[in-house]
Amino acid sequence: MKNFIKFTTIFVAFILIATSAIAQGDFISAKDFAKASKSKNSIIISAQSSKNYKLSHIKNAVFIDHNDLYKAGAVEGLIKSPSDLAKYFGAKGVSEKKEILIYDDGTNKYAARIYWILKYIGAPNVKILHKDMGAWRSARIMITKAKTKITPATFTPTVNKSIAADYNYVKSNLTNANVVLLDVRHITEYNGTIAKPVSKGHIAGAKNLEWKKLETKSGALLSSSELQSAFSSVGATKGKTIVLYCGTSVRSGIVFVALKSLGYANVKVYDGAYNEWDAKGESFKK
Repeated sequence: MKNFIKFTTIFVAFILIATSAIAQGDFISAKDFAKASKSKNSIIISAQSSKNYKLSHIKNAVFIDHNDLYKAGAVEGLIKSPSDLAKYFGAKGVSEKKEILIYDDGTNKYAARIYWILKYIGAPNVKILHKDMGAWRSARIMITKAKTKITPATFTPTVNKSIAADYNYVKSNLTNANVVLLDVRHITEYNGTIAKPVSKGHIAGAKNLEWKKLETKSGALLSSSELQSAFSSVGATKGKTIVLYCGTSVRSGIVFVALKSLGYANVKVYDGAYNEWDAKGESFKK
């Protein structure tokens, strides 16, 4: 019981952040989340760790581990085929016809990764629970240990190629002034000076903007003006195509959502990311 109370306190605390500091877009407040979750056409996805999900999760949330969405193979983190992803989500009760509400343990990293994957395979209405409500309890979002009953659904994929980039696209646009490659890893990974995870450097010409720099110390997104300033500082302006990558593109998800919240029209995630680039012998170091 003590552990349950402790977790509940932490879970409540991670969203106690003022709304004035937050960019919106497809992030949804606790109040709006509570309202949306009551709809018969909505489904909640928990992108928590398995351990925390078992300890406590939002009532009726289905558990999805982002690691289940990747292919087996030498290049870590490549997503499965759209048909395989659709089959997986359908088995979890997730349909592209539903309003999909996602949350995780507090970083937004895993929720945003699943968000991008769902958008890629054609889900039009996907939202992420943001850490923006000091009135979590007043929003009456119930948490539970009870296992969620899953009713399988049909997910019909419609691939949105406009938000994805592959190796050939990146390779052919390395010197394109209208394309900005944005490496969202820590600067030591970008420079190739870190021992673990092993990194030989970055994609030639890529700018560095660590994903964590787009959040407050408590993990909420910065304000719209602060986000715009951060992106503009590395040349990622709205008139250009922005291609995001990290090690496996998990960390790229939150940056994708941040850019879209600002109204950027052309944003792509390089799903193969640095792992694939390095595997092809393309690493570059200053």
